[in-house]
Amino acid sequence: MSFNGFTKEALSFLFENRMRNSKEWYDEHKDVYKRTVYEPFVALVQEIAPEVLKIDEKLITTPSRIISRVRRDTRFTKDKSLYRDNAWIVFLRDKSQMSTAPCFWFEVSQNGSSYGVGYYGAQASAMARMRELILERHPVFLAALKCYESQDQFVMGGESYKRNRYPDEPENLQQWLNRKNIYFECVQKDFSLAFSKALPDALKEGYMKLKPIYDFLCLVEGIL
Repeated sequence: MSFNGFTKEALSFLFENRMRNSKEWYDEHKDVYKRTVYEPFVALVQEIAPEVLKIDEKLITTPSRIISRVRRDTRFTKDKSLYRDNAWIVFLRDKSQMSTAPCFWFEVSQNGSSYGVGYYGAQASAMARMRELILERHPVFLAALKCYESQDQFVMGGESYKRNRYPDEPENLQQWLNRKNIYFECVQKDFSLAFSKALPDALKEGYMKLKPIYDFLCLVEGIL
């Protein structure tokens, strides 16, 4: 199975499925989900998995384990909609730690797509350890810093403290030090990449470019 790009039909299905919010409707159209969303994601994972494993041989690359579920977990949210209108893959070592572990991802939504590396929601202890490594100018951090500052494809994101806690540090380090969470993403506000056969190569190239940052996050987590 080769990846040929996602389609408008996939996005239309995800959108309508969320709007209808009906298990009965989803069950009647499950074949559309499988054909337009799930199977293309499987093909995408299979194409990029060998390159992902060069970055970290312990990353999970089994499609069924890393493709997002179409049904939402509504136990801990006020929004009780049954289904989401986006879909993603996430490469990480331990799926049980998905919310707090460093990972690579690709997501397609109704607004475009994005991919990158970082945390969905880093633990406070991890960010504290990150600051320690930054302040001591650890060589692995310096490699991550060089990686980030030598490119313009990925942008740092994540909530920051309102007050600058490190005014005496260089400005380029303050944006790392003052984060409550951190990730590095490339956002496409259209579907030219997601709908293209070139997506696997773009992800492989982007993920490999981000490897020094991923290595730093692994050091933060004590798994490097």
